[in-house]
Amino acid sequence: MGIFLLSVLSLLPLSVLYILADGAYLLLYFVFRYRRDVVRENLLNALPDKPLGEIILIERHFYRYLASLIFEVVKMNSISEGEIKKRFIFKNTAQVQAYLDRGESVLICSAHYGNWEWGTLGIGLNFQADHYPIYKPLTNPIFDNWFKKVRGRFGNKLIAMRQTMRALQASKGKPSMFSFGNDQAPAKDESHYWTNFMHQPSSVQLGIEKIAKRTNQPIFYFKVQVLRRGFYEVDCVPLCLNPAETATFEITERHTRFLEEIINAQPEYWLWSHKRWKYKPKD
Repeated sequence: MGIFLLSVLSLLPLSVLYILADGAYLLLYFVFRYRRDVVRENLLNALPDKPLGEIILIERHFYRYLASLIFEVVKMNSISEGEIKKRFIFKNTAQVQAYLDRGESVLICSAHYGNWEWGTLGIGLNFQADHYPIYKPLTNPIFDNWFKKVRGRFGNKLIAMRQTMRALQASKGKPSMFSFGNDQAPAKDESHYWTNFMHQPSSVQLGIEKIAKRTNQPIFYFKVQVLRRGFYEVDCVPLCLNPAETATFEITERHTRFLEEIINAQPEYWLWSHKRWKYKPKD
């Protein structure tokens, strides 16, 4: 029933879905108070220099954006190629495509900032190469299958996180793009590197650094900017073009610091409802 409802909602135009999103914002923020305690704590700890009044304003803007994001994700089930290309613009793609045209592969780093889901669809449409988004499977198999289906539109080939090395080996010898999220915390028993991120001790995923140093594939950070409701721009920023020459943890620090700059510039578009700092060092 849930999947059927998502499919029906997806057929509505975005203008109507955004009206529903306005209502959802009121329910999420004022009625159900969805993870309000998590969001408030995250904002206070991550932005300690901001007064409470500004924190509350960012908090409300975040929930407004979250509501819109939910319905944009629903729309993925039916959105057309032309609509994605119109609403999610890529710039500075030439350097990325040059590697692919030479038969080389690249690694993409990004985060849960802006509409990362539309970004996944956009990559599949804007580059001439196989695209492998790395994802963490959902615990609910029905919704996991739905997400795999909609994320896999336009040529994307979803790879579960634990299958990354196998997929890399299978794609060896042909140009490909592997995209990673850099802001999810590792599981407690996999937290091997800690750094200061948004004024807090934070464990960081090391996967992209390990793969980059092993393969010497260049890393590009796909920096998303929200232009206005339903319209985005992504800048393909070279983060590290010679990973084999970097020091240990240098790549991890680079993408962590880069994400900090993005969040501090427009904090309302990051996923503050995620329990990013669930674990502490030596817990």
